[in-house]
Amino acid sequence: MEYTYYLANASLTLRVVEHLLGTPRLPLEFMTVIHQIDGWVVRVKMNDNIGVPDAEDFRAYMNELGVAYDPGIRVRMALWGLETGQSPIDVMRRYQVAIVSHGKPDREEIEAFRRQFVMGLGYCPETLA
Repeated sequence: MEYTYYLANASLTLRVVEHLLGTPRLPLEFMTVIHQIDGWVVRVKMNDNIGVPDAEDFRAYMNELGVAYDPGIRVRMALWGLETGQSPIDVMRRYQVAIVSHGKPDREEIEAFRRQFVMGLGYCPETLA
């Protein structure tokens, strides 16, 4: 079972991370976070043994935070590359996407990306709030 969503800002993305870390019964395989100029793409892949109630609850939770997202070919290929074991750096170079995190949900990777991006810009855009 796979969920790909588009979220408006970093705070919503961090809420997904906290939810996944706080719900150990969810059979999480991995989470991928990609930053785009106008928002965040979050892909969560669960093991096939997720129960129907848990799957529906998680989908409802994600629908509250963002919208289901059908990525374009470049992002789709980047997600596929990560899933097949390619290194995030190689995937970023090849497909020109900003991969913030891949694997176990990690709040610190997202926070570090946000800090570095804001420091480089000198201000905090809405998507990083």
